[in-house]
Amino acid sequence: MIVRIMGEGQVRLADSHLAELNDLDDELFTETERGDGPGFRRTLHALLDKVRELGTPLPDDSLEPSELILPSPDATLEEVRELLRGDGLIPG
Repeated sequence: MIVRIMGEGQVRLADSHLAELNDLDDELFTETERGDGPGFRRTLHALLDKVRELGTPLPDDSLEPSELILPSPDATLEEVRELLRGDGLIPG
C-alpha cells in the first residue's frame, strides 16, 4: 500500500501493519470528535511517526497513486475532522 503524508511524500507500507495503525486511528477519531486538541496533536504525531517507522520511503521523484492520504503533522483539528471518513482516516 502506498501512503502519502501531505507535505512530506510517500511511503510503501505492508497491509499487515494496518491493524496496528487502526488503533491509533481510532484514538485520533475519538479525540477529534471530542475536540481534545492536546490529545489530537499527540495521537496525530504518533500515527505519522508509526507510518514513517513501519514504511519504506519512496524516492522524491517517484509519483505513484496513493491508496491512503494522511494529513500533515501541522494539520489542525478542524482540517482533520474534514478528512475523516465514517470511522477514521484508515479504512478497516
